[in-house]
Amino acid sequence: MAQLLKGAPVAEAIDARTAADVARLSQMGVTPKLAILRVGDKDSDLSYERGVSKRCAKLGVQVEVLALPADVQQDALMREISALNEDATVHGVLMFRPLPRHLDQRAADAALAPAKDVDGITAGSLAGVFMGTGEGYTPCTAQACMEILAHYGIETVGKRAVVLGRSLVVGRPVACLLMAANATVTICHTKTPDPAVIAREADILICATGRMESVGADYVAPDAVVLDVGISWNADKGKLCGDADFDAIEPLCAAITPVPGGVGAVTNSVLVSHVVQAALATLG
Repeated sequence: MAQLLKGAPVAEAIDARTAADVARLSQMGVTPKLAILRVGDKDSDLSYERGVSKRCAKLGVQVEVLALPADVQQDALMREISALNEDATVHGVLMFRPLPRHLDQRAADAALAPAKDVDGITAGSLAGVFMGTGEGYTPCTAQACMEILAHYGIETVGKRAVVLGRSLVVGRPVACLLMAANATVTICHTKTPDPAVIAREADILICATGRMESVGADYVAPDAVVLDVGISWNADKGKLCGDADFDAIEPLCAAITPVPGGVGAVTNSVLVSHVVQAALATLG
């Protein structure tokens, strides 16, 4: 039976560090504040908003929700982003993506001030990840993967890591973070021939395909560590599932993150920690 890499203990450790920083800020008369910019009211966005707001309330971080109609025009969206950039009381901005198709996602991302980009969506933040400079803020889910590996003492130096997925949200940044941790990394994507053959060579397998239960037993070598980033509602099973077929993979691997209760449980804590770091950065 595989070790379950539960996210709750990892999140609690991050939250403890964040709470200590919030206490320091409070002594200086500063309350960290997150602005959530949401266009429309998709269920997934609302669920994430509730989770983030709850975590912020627990840690003493203020939340301001700016909800725009789904048919908002580009110029109105850009004005709101500009206003958030200029608001000194706002330390971090979380903009839900993807935006509706009639909006220019790249322009909106580029308009956000890198100093307030706590979710790692701007070119400046991503450049810091790709170049290994430590500047900006790492995409939260990618960092959550690394926090889990560190918390459970999973060695990365000299290990073979395979990342299934090449998105800017998870795949590419987590590959860079793993390389920075001295793993040897391969990225597989939709055009990769025989990805299962490559995945079976992995000591650490990151499942970020965005396709429910697309990673089966043929992808996993004995004693592999599997981090499942995906989360989807499986109507047939009546439960949330990840990108990995948990029931098929769990008997084969050494350790695996559950869905729910794995990587996603850590992501919110990482985001809130970024808001607090951004608040600290304003103090010089």
